[in-house]
Amino acid sequence: MGRPGFWDAPEKARKTIGEANRLKRSYEPLIDYRKKLEDAETLLELLDEPGEEDKEAYESELEKVVGELIREIENLEITSFLSGPHDASNAIMSIHSGAGGTESCDWAEMLFRMYSRWAERVGYTVEVQDLQEGEEAGISRVTFRIVGENAYGYAKAERGVHRLVRISPFDSNQRRHTSFCAVDVIAEIDDDIEVDINDDDLRVDTYRSSGKGGQHVNKTDSAVRLTHLPTGIVVACQNERSQMKNKATAMKILKSRVYEKMQDEKRAEMEKFYGDKGEMGWGNQIRSYVFQPYQMVKDLRTGMETGNVQEVMDGGIDSFIHAWLRAGCPLTRNKEVAVED
Repeated sequence: MGRPGFWDAPEKARKTIGEANRLKRSYEPLIDYRKKLEDAETLLELLDEPGEEDKEAYESELEKVVGELIREIENLEITSFLSGPHDASNAIMSIHSGAGGTESCDWAEMLFRMYSRWAERVGYTVEVQDLQEGEEAGISRVTFRIVGENAYGYAKAERGVHRLVRISPFDSNQRRHTSFCAVDVIAEIDDDIEVDINDDDLRVDTYRSSGKGGQHVNKTDSAVRLTHLPTGIVVACQNERSQMKNKATAMKILKSRVYEKMQDEKRAEMEKFYGDKGEMGWGNQIRSYVFQPYQMVKDLRTGMETGNVQEVMDGGIDSFIHAWLRAGCPLTRNKEVAVED
């Protein structure tokens, strides 16, 4: 950044500054942690002083400091697992309802709410790119962008089939129903990563955006659907009033999906770790959410479970994400890790 001519290429300079800031945010917490460790050592030395009158006060302070250090080291440990090439990127998440009609569409809307609340908790923003409402209630599918540092690194833990068991509010006989939804997560790739998409391989469809009715209905065919013929990947965007903006956003998502497919093909041996979505049905779910006859949310990959269903549905999914990251880390998978004092 100190070299002459650094600002001659403003776009490149901004990326360099962004990378420098990201690196600072990664190591500054470690420096602060070391300072707090030194403070704790100072308190410990004061406790060892003979004849010290304020030992009880020092002991109470030391206990408080150690508790904070333990919580911080756990957060630092989780962050250290986010070492993938695109973990720091924004995430593009899609939710598709499975078989089950209205019940599954309602489950898709509940999951969308859960992830939106989770994003708010951790300081991310959510931008809806495409949403298809269900025929009677809920949503059939939704694609949204989660913007924030390490958004993909955390959100990728949610890729898979999610199963709901509850007494359906849409069933007059109050019977228990099982519903499935598939969640897909890809990283939003940077513009400097080249993904060649031939115009001849694209089918572009335009249509009128859907809405709640009245003034919200778009009067022009501004929504755009792109189909990549070689791979069969389909993306759509309708959140902008301009067809050009919707097409640009859809193209960015399409490039991300094509890039992700290329990476999947290259790392087929890593599919178990990465998390195959599988078919939306029995035996393929990664997590079960049981509302009745008892309450429990259990991740079938890690064994992590909780009885506080409401907290999970309000966005409290960090424990499941952290457990998955720990299970996937090469240092912690299937063995104990020795930690020196």
